[in-house]
Amino acid sequence: MRKRIIPPVKQDASPTGENWLDLERLAQAEITSEDAAYPIESALLPGQVSGWRATEPGEQTIRLFFAHPQRLRRIWLQFVEPVTERTQEFVLRWSPDGGQSFREIVRQQWNFSPQGATCQTEDHRVDLMGVTVLELSIIPDISRGNALASLAQLRLA
Repeated sequence: MRKRIIPPVKQDASPTGENWLDLERLAQAEITSEDAAYPIESALLPGQVSGWRATEPGEQTIRLFFAHPQRLRRIWLQFVEPVTERTQEFVLRWSPDGGQSFREIVRQQWNFSPQGATCQTEDHRVDLMGVTVLELSIIPDISRGNALASLAQLRLA
């Protein structure tokens, strides 16, 4: 039998080789809560490592308002929770009309467990034309515990 060893797929860093949108230049962020030590820029801009975190438990919303309508082909998200066992739900939506109406892209639940599943990475291939607002809603613990919403990285192409 022939065999070969291949390296594992890394899930802890954003994928390379993609022309990610310059969100600092193209978008304005709106957030419901923000820990000063974990600002939204840390999840949206390359080279940042701390990610974003809310200051209070419960559902949180991150909205990106684009100065000009964008075509999105890829949405890459990463959530990390190394400590608290919980079930998180997130909903990703987009708007073609400045936030007057939204269309759901994905609704996903994930079980975090310090003994194993500490990182959730989502890579969505889409073809969305004329995106003026992208909205991410996070329920950090569907059992309504005291977990804080967080987002390690969000990349758009």
